[in-house]
Amino acid sequence: MITAVVALFLGVQTAEAHPHGNNGKKITHGVRTGQLTKGEAMRLRAQQHQLKNMKRVAMADGRITRNERVVINRTKHRMNANVYRLKHNGRTRGCR
Repeated sequence: MITAVVALFLGVQTAEAHPHGNNGKKITHGVRTGQLTKGEAMRLRAQQHQLKNMKRVAMADGRITRNERVVINRTKHRMNANVYRLKHNGRTRGCR
């Protein structure tokens, strides 16, 4: 029983630590490898912050409605596309 509670707690911690999937890791990797410039990384991280705020506002009443979920998912998919596009646009940080 204790093991199940600990596993559940760790699962919740992991879900909260990465609320936007792997985009945080992708941005960090892009910066580390030079695929993203500092400005691109800053813009992507700002988008992550906006998405987090959208989720927080949607949950303010205790539940996320269907329309809110559609908007959040659309924003999340757009952000995924932005991460890919900026990592593969040929601009580099120049310190490889």
